[in-house]
Amino acid sequence: MITAVIPRGAGPLAEGRMEELLRNPLIRKVIVLDAGGGSPLSARCEALAVSDPSSGPTWNTLLAKAATRYLLYLSSGDVRPDPRAPERLVETAEATGAGMVYADYAEIRGGNILEHPVNDHQTGSIRDGFDFGPVMLISTAAARRALRKYGAIPPCRWAGWYDLRLKLSTDRALFRLPERLSIVAEAAPDGADGTGRSVGGPFAYVDPGNRAFQQEMEAAATAHLRRIGAWLAPVFRDVSPSNEYFPVEASVVIPVRNRARTVADAVKSALAQRTDFPFNVIAVDNHSTDGTTAILAELAGRHPALKHVVPKRLDLSIGGCWNEAIFSKACGRYAVQLDSDDLYQGDDVLKRLIDLLRRGNCALVVGAYTIVDGNLREIPPGLIDHREWTDSNGRNNALRINGLGAPRAFNTAVLRQSGFPNVGYGEDYAAALRLSREYRIGRIYDSLYLCRRWEGNTDAALSIEQANLHDAYKDRLRTIEIGARRKLNGVRGWRS
Repeated sequence: MITAVIPRGAGPLAEGRMEELLRNPLIRKVIVLDAGGGSPLSARCEALAVSDPSSGPTWNTLLAKAATRYLLYLSSGDVRPDPRAPERLVETAEATGAGMVYADYAEIRGGNILEHPVNDHQTGSIRDGFDFGPVMLISTAAARRALRKYGAIPPCRWAGWYDLRLKLSTDRALFRLPERLSIVAEAAPDGADGTGRSVGGPFAYVDPGNRAFQQEMEAAATAHLRRIGAWLAPVFRDVSPSNEYFPVEASVVIPVRNRARTVADAVKSALAQRTDFPFNVIAVDNHSTDGTTAILAELAGRHPALKHVVPKRLDLSIGGCWNEAIFSKACGRYAVQLDSDDLYQGDDVLKRLIDLLRRGNCALVVGAYTIVDGNLREIPPGLIDHREWTDSNGRNNALRINGLGAPRAFNTAVLRQSGFPNVGYGEDYAAALRLSREYRIGRIYDSLYLCRRWEGNTDAALSIEQANLHDAYKDRLRTIEIGARRKLNGVRGWRS
């Protein structure tokens, strides 16, 4: 029933994996993805010369060669499937009719087994970095049917697998089996496992060295959005003048909880802005317990432009704190983000952001930032400028990547129409996606902002489970947004 596919590894470990696979009665043969020049293979093993495991030619060839109902893809020679993994995956595929079945896994680190659950796939799981784990069972018939219906995989170098799984997911489920069905010696580096995951970590999509890779991924994602009726043409709604009263032209919004070490620097960098319009700073102090409250109270006593707000509610996350600011009577015509452990880079940042909001017919303007350590020294990857953004396709590509950048400056009247979700992660992405559905997003590619990476960050040292929750939430936001965009385009039917 199964043709197993495995990239060629070095040494006896990979050879042993092939023998283990061939002992399973469900597996007819093993195709070894090989750059060429490897040693001879045993019977029932076939070498396939490839330039990249995730390329278009690789996957077109695999599907053409397969004479079995399923392809079992292992991401590397370091993957050890559970002896009954093929049976469990096939049973699940037969029962569910899924186009693909994947499962949880574990990693061996320092002699210990670390469980590594993965997320359930949903309509919004279109980021190219979605983790399917190291073992996937693909229905040959479903994959071939998808390619007949939606076109062959393009002759791309990196996005072949990504294009295939997007086409496969259009009509068939990609089903997660929440069981540990494999163990890997070490997690495969991003982009090296044949699953089309982004090269180079969380900032890969802004690394100029990955531009060709990212263009392929963007093309595949854009084609998918067109296919499902969620692609938006570059036609934008005008930002109408507001009749609301605003006490100042702009407000710098700083949600904060327990940042005694950094909040004073953040506030001072905001107060130091030089503008030709009145502005204030709204620090929403979410019941800090570490001395932050006293620091802000002292600063507010010396600087009338600083509004120190302590919410009455006790259930607010970062998004809820933003709502406290933007719906307050103190909020200006424009609301500009500043995190409590970050700084503006220079005294003209606020003016540049507001000037573009005023003249650009934008609901949101996003700048560029530089990653620094706790002592404000630049650290890799340095400048994050999101030059992958285009006015013609940026709001579509935003569904593939994990963020739009910083600092963010909003038109307050437009933002008040939807507000922020009351969450502690992804609230900015949610607001930006919602606005991009209708309005133009302006960009400034110069570094305006110093983003500190230190042990106090809310996303520092996340557990696998917490990282999964974060990823699943952003996927859910994308699912909602895809549904809304399909409806906007007149496409019927909800995609869950």
